[in-house]
Amino acid sequence: MSSNNASGKIVSVDEQAFENADEQAVDEDGFPVVDETPEFEATVEQETQAKVDANHPDGIADTSNERIHGVTLEQEERIRARDAELEHIRAQAELGTQDDREQRTRVVAAQESKQRRQEFQKRAASVDPWADPERNDPRTELSQDELATVNTEADRLATRMDGWSRAAISRRLAEAVLDGTDTTSAVVRVFEALQTAPGHVVPIGKLDEVNRKEVSIAGRVKTLWSPSHPSIAQVGLIADETGQTRVTIWKASEAPWIAEGEHVRIHGAARNWYEGRVSLAVTGWSTIHFPERGRWWEA
Repeated sequence: MSSNNASGKIVSVDEQAFENADEQAVDEDGFPVVDETPEFEATVEQETQAKVDANHPDGIADTSNERIHGVTLEQEERIRARDAELEHIRAQAELGTQDDREQRTRVVAAQESKQRRQEFQKRAASVDPWADPERNDPRTELSQDELATVNTEADRLATRMDGWSRAAISRRLAEAVLDGTDTTSAVVRVFEALQTAPGHVVPIGKLDEVNRKEVSIAGRVKTLWSPSHPSIAQVGLIADETGQTRVTIWKASEAPWIAEGEHVRIHGAARNWYEGRVSLAVTGWSTIHFPERGRWWEA
């Protein structure tokens, strides 16, 4: 009986390929086979341009929060920092443009407002020539004697009227004089006009001559009586040296209480008519002041 002591080693295909990797291939005649396939390599200019393209933000697609393909971490950080800087510069440029536009808008609005005011004054000048903005100060057109008289009367009226300066009164007097009114009549005319001017206390006797809805008065509480309606807090008469008027204080106004004999100053009272006579109502828009309350000699 014969025995074969042959030993075999199983070699995989991959291992055989590895072992034969260094062996040069030969053709059927035994001659070495030369690989004539050309190898392509990037030029220096191409490599430089590739680096520039990789580092330029505009050459990179939107990668959102993902890593940028084809660049190192250092390059990616530099690219994202450059993106952030460009975004910051763009935001500053847009904000600067908005601020500049807002400033230009304010300038244009102010110019348009001035133009509208001048146009309004021009139209008003057709009724009152002294409203013309291009007309000189009327006092410059007075003679020396007329100007001296006007200034003297303006000083006297300024002491009798609160809230009006000597310059404003003298200008009004000069306008009246130049319109052909004698000095005495001009003083009366200006005095009555300023008494009923908006924003100033109107004499109670002149309330029926005012064409405004709201007025201000000052006087003493002459008498009070019981209200005729639950919504009325107080009702009575207030008088000054020129006359007296009925005043109704509504509960909704939440105005302070007044007492008979007390001096009061009412601002923003609503003017209306009661039994053919002008009367006033204190509303939520009105205010009542008490000039004599809290005086040291009454403490």
